[in-house]
Amino acid sequence: MLYQPILLRILHGIAAVLVIFALISGFWVYDTYDGRWGRLMLPTLGDIQGIHGTIALTFLLLFPFFALYGFRLGERRLLRLSSLQQLKQFGEPVWWISLHHLTNTLMLFAVTFALITGRMMKEEWLPAGDLNNPWYLAHLVAWMSAIAALALHVLLGAKVGGVPLLVSMFRWNIRPEDRPRIWLRGFVWFRGFKDDRADSILKTIEIIVLTGILLAFMMPIFHL
Repeated sequence: MLYQPILLRILHGIAAVLVIFALISGFWVYDTYDGRWGRLMLPTLGDIQGIHGTIALTFLLLFPFFALYGFRLGERRLLRLSSLQQLKQFGEPVWWISLHHLTNTLMLFAVTFALITGRMMKEEWLPAGDLNNPWYLAHLVAWMSAIAALALHVLLGAKVGGVPLLVSMFRWNIRPEDRPRIWLRGFVWFRGFKDDRADSILKTIEIIVLTGILLAFMMPIFHL
């Protein structure tokens, strides 16, 4: 039976729920105020933008912890130099695993992009009919990117590990050795490019994502 660390399951589970609700509420906003590329005529919710924004802000507060876990303790699940080399072995099992690592990394990029563009949105734009604002259009692209990344993340997870891998992320069982006091064993706050545990590709990805998270927090403050 596959077993995932309890801290990963907690962070991954909360992040998954928030991302799914953010995507659903984001489409609801689009369906209510835009719909130029098709709509479902969902019921009108007066504060759907506020609901979407609250979900997104909650995710933003969690995302730094999830990202740091991924880069410090879950790096083997992300794109690395070895993954790029293995992607040359098309069709082999290791190719699918490396493709899954690439998809995991793209998911981090997609949600980071969504957070940055979403934080620059203003609630008055859509009710006023300002549907071509660059930040809104960028946020739509980010929303579609996150949908595609999430779909690939789940499909490739099923391909690589099958149903047992997907189920293992949502099991509640805890092994005796997986106690809270050892959850962060091996965690390192800073890794340089010369650290053997973080190759240049992974470190570059980390810098991009963490910088994006910082921008998501800071850009609205300075109205950049």
